[in-house]
Amino acid sequence: MKNDFIERLTKIEAALDKALSMDFSQDWQLLSFSQLPEAVKPNFIQNLIQPNKDLISLGGKRWRPLLLILSYELSKNFYDNSISEDEAYALTPLVEFVHTASLIHDDIEDSADLRRGKPSAYITYGLDTALNAASWLYFEAPVCLNSIALSEALKLTFYNLYTNELRRLHLGQAMDIYWHRNKSIFPTQEEYMSMVKCKTGTLSSLAAKVGFTAGGASTEDCEKIGEIAANIGIGFQIIDDVINLTKGNPGKKRGDDIVEGKKSLPVLIHIAKCPEDKAKISALMEQAQKEGINSPAVEKCISLLEESACITDAAEKGKKLIHENCRAFSDYFAARQQSSDSEKIAALIYELFDSMIPKDFK
Repeated sequence: MKNDFIERLTKIEAALDKALSMDFSQDWQLLSFSQLPEAVKPNFIQNLIQPNKDLISLGGKRWRPLLLILSYELSKNFYDNSISEDEAYALTPLVEFVHTASLIHDDIEDSADLRRGKPSAYITYGLDTALNAASWLYFEAPVCLNSIALSEALKLTFYNLYTNELRRLHLGQAMDIYWHRNKSIFPTQEEYMSMVKCKTGTLSSLAAKVGFTAGGASTEDCEKIGEIAANIGIGFQIIDDVINLTKGNPGKKRGDDIVEGKKSLPVLIHIAKCPEDKAKISALMEQAQKEGINSPAVEKCISLLEESACITDAAEKGKKLIHENCRAFSDYFAARQQSSDSEKIAALIYELFDSMIPKDFK
């Protein structure tokens, strides 16, 4: 990755590490819990934090906090009243902690065995510990707002952005769960896109909105940029759908969406082309769920989908969404007086997302 990204990612990692400290300093404890009873020992706190810390330490693309920082850097060239760079980096837990918590909950809800190549948190720590730790991390994320000197009005703006997008995320997850628990129910493509916009697009939107708000942008501009960013998030979810059915997502096995009964976009495109295959796909998903990832039903279902070219069609749709909205992101400020810095940052945002599209999809 370019040095421009590496420098920013290094600062992001430092901010995340500071916000989820394992040294349990008194200052950190006061921010997170206020004054605790003396009988609360460090090992009790460790049991709460460790599952989250372990998953964060396994890496991840970190594109959400990176988008937040690039959005901040871009917007502060056009507006007054931006916060400082250090304060902007301190806001990155708002998106990355939510993402981490959602992954732990996703794995529990999907009965997934692996995450980033390692056993899922609920397998390593137990269902109760993982569920509780991830739930706590949702509430811990906005603590970063109290770690920096913000006006009460700005703090409230950030908090409202955060809680609204978090509610949307859970709505999207509820839609997804309903469909994969009911193997015979297939949503429309429009319903699927709405689900993904809430579930996946919402953290893209949050990252952009927080970044632009930190840079001093107006509410109107933040809402428009958030919409563009959400559409980019939809594009990447579609690409993930495709990767799952081709080479498999990193740290997971090919076709685990079949096991989970996910009604991903390739499946919905196939059903639109071949409605007579609904019952067959439902039966294969049912069999795969009972027998696991090594079930022959997984490859049978993928082979059936390949017959209609729906996987290729989905890849093209995802790629188009990403590229069109990346251009919209850059073009939004094109009519305004731009500096060389703002043009460079806009180019970095485009490059960030373009670099995340697998080469074989370009």
